[in-house]
Amino acid sequence: MPVRRLSWLVAIILACAGSVAAQSLPLAAPDQVGMARDRVDRIRTVMQDYVDHGKIAGVVTVVVRAGRVSVFEAYGRMDVERNIPMRKDVILRLASMSKAVTSVAAMILVEEGRLQLTEPVSRYIPAFKQTMVAVAAAPGAPGSGRYGVVPARREITIRDLLTHTAGISYGQGNPAEAQYKAAGILGWYLGDQTEPILKIAERLAGLPFDAQPGEKFVYGYNTDILGAVIEKASGLPLDQFFRTRIFDPLKMVDSSFFLPPEKRDRLATVYSAGASGLVRAAEPGMGQGDYVEGPRACFSGGAGLLSTPMDYARFLQMLLNGGELDGVRILGPKTVELMTANHVGTLYSAAGTGFGLGFEVTDDVGKAGRYGSVGTYGWGSAYYQRYFIDPQEKLIAIFYSQLIPAGGLDLDAKYRTLVYQSIVGPPPADAAVKVAPAPKK
Repeated sequence: MPVRRLSWLVAIILACAGSVAAQSLPLAAPDQVGMARDRVDRIRTVMQDYVDHGKIAGVVTVVVRAGRVSVFEAYGRMDVERNIPMRKDVILRLASMSKAVTSVAAMILVEEGRLQLTEPVSRYIPAFKQTMVAVAAAPGAPGSGRYGVVPARREITIRDLLTHTAGISYGQGNPAEAQYKAAGILGWYLGDQTEPILKIAERLAGLPFDAQPGEKFVYGYNTDILGAVIEKASGLPLDQFFRTRIFDPLKMVDSSFFLPPEKRDRLATVYSAGASGLVRAAEPGMGQGDYVEGPRACFSGGAGLLSTPMDYARFLQMLLNGGELDGVRILGPKTVELMTANHVGTLYSAAGTGFGLGFEVTDDVGKAGRYGSVGTYGWGSAYYQRYFIDPQEKLIAIFYSQLIPAGGLDLDAKYRTLVYQSIVGPPPADAAVKVAPAPKK
């Protein structure tokens, strides 16, 4: 084996050592999976440069091609004040990257005949039988600045929730925003709520929504409501359903809604970008959050999960494999195909892209104006994280951080470019990859 290839394998194995090894994916050097080593080195150079210049506290990058981990690196600090280096088994707040897990959970129930995409949400949460829509007053009209309320023209369906076409936002910018605030439901963060998600969904049903069902893409509480539907349809609390049907089967040993106290030292600190540089985010709410201490009552399927880089990579590899990983099948291939098709036509406003059952989907690479392939799908997180899956390239790439707000930082977009520019050959067939042995504990 060439020395350069051996050095890369050793580096990857050491990167995956310790507690990460228990749930690691197979390993391979970049040149074994059609990626150029010198081009992969550019990822390291740029990430380290942003850390060194204080633009971001810490980053973890993961690239998996043909089912093999070819990049797994940690940069910077997970806690700047305590000078703790970023760990590869760091526990991260996923925020909206939770939505993919909830969407998969819903499709498990669809496959089992316990949910249908066309069913009304009211079958599981009766409060959604007749919802209302806020209508802003026309400029210059008497009482301008106020709003009216009209009945929804049809019921909201499960598919509407999965595609964010139910007309439901996070309350900000809704003409009735004051009502959302008065109801104690405003913004995506629900970790401080003292009620279970079903009660919150029922309260939401009584608030006026932003648009008529099926007429607009409106990003908001849709996936949280879907989590309440999953609880009703399955008869299990959402955390139990996730653990028994997704996390345990996929060996995602560090994924949960709230953190066991013994793991608190692995939870990364959240930072905020400001005019004077990075500062530690505030403790309440979406800053550091209530993930260790707090009510631990509301399982937010839209934004409440915690996970590690390799746990989440295993989940994404299951999707890329058509619903299966290590002999464990979570979904059927046709279900994943359905989830990653564009369901909303032109309602999703980003050029060259559409939206499926939980994912942004690339329809036209040229119109999208970024690296990728037709059929690439993924999403991101309020904590400045992003993942994408490219089935044509057999590629998964994930950029992890804990930064909110990001202050206009451009590193996530650069990461996508850096990943794709490192590809110099087609993805190999599985048999063509000599897998490095898993490291022993």
